[in-house]
Amino acid sequence: MPVAVVTDSTAYLPPELHGTYDLTVVPLTVVINGDEGLEGDEISPAEVARALGARRAAVSTSRPAPEQFVTAYRKLLSSGADGIVSVHLSAKLSGTYEAAQLAATEVGAQVQVVDSKTTGMGLGFAALAAATAAGQGSDLSGVRDQAADHASRVSTLFYVDTLEFLRRGGRIGAASALLGTALAVKPILHMVDGAIVVRDKVRTAGRALARLVDLTVEASGSGEVDIAVHHLEAADRAGALADAVAMRLGDRLRDCYITEIGAVVAAHVGPGAAGVVVHRRT
Repeated sequence: MPVAVVTDSTAYLPPELHGTYDLTVVPLTVVINGDEGLEGDEISPAEVARALGARRAAVSTSRPAPEQFVTAYRKLLSSGADGIVSVHLSAKLSGTYEAAQLAATEVGAQVQVVDSKTTGMGLGFAALAAATAAGQGSDLSGVRDQAADHASRVSTLFYVDTLEFLRRGGRIGAASALLGTALAVKPILHMVDGAIVVRDKVRTAGRALARLVDLTVEASGSGEVDIAVHHLEAADRAGALADAVAMRLGDRLRDCYITEIGAVVAAHVGPGAAGVVVHRRT
């Protein structure tokens, strides 16, 4: 039997890929004013955006419990899988990776856990590569290596209207958030070794998005790439961003996806956020 691949709900795979790859998705939890719900199934990005716009609304997120992973792993193994590769969002952003590791320790060595050191379609591209390798008959170590390799080939860049939500959730340092507020700049952020870091600061949203295009082209290198554009309640902004990137990359661009981010990441970036994930094919 093939190796099974597990990921989490922050992969934000585009709808057109649903059902195309053999993946098991374990959801994270979102809490709005004390009411919990599973990302995707029970809490939508729109609900989070409304809550963030309301006064005194409390929005937080939490990792899956290790028991959720144990249940998923044992179900897959009992269904005939030889092993499992479980690939997740950055351990510096969430306890999800740790929960998966705890579950793997309980289930056994046939479960290998990979920290993608990113999220969104950065994680998604790694999970898809692992699922492709598993479908082609690779063994456990081969599937794990594909997940890690493709995770290392992604660059994640994004723009937010304010750093306040990232500061509240502890995903960015207070000093960086204060700097952005004090200078009234529009920040562009990126992922560095699994952490969110301010990459550039510009004065207007328009300049920020133009700079985001420049940085995307720079991150693409000289080979073929796939692009995923994420947004929260900013479909027009995302479409313009995708068009500008496509024009610059030309025939080096292979696949391009546009998806709204899910409730968990939405809770930390806020409405108006837009980002680009670059997946270098080689």
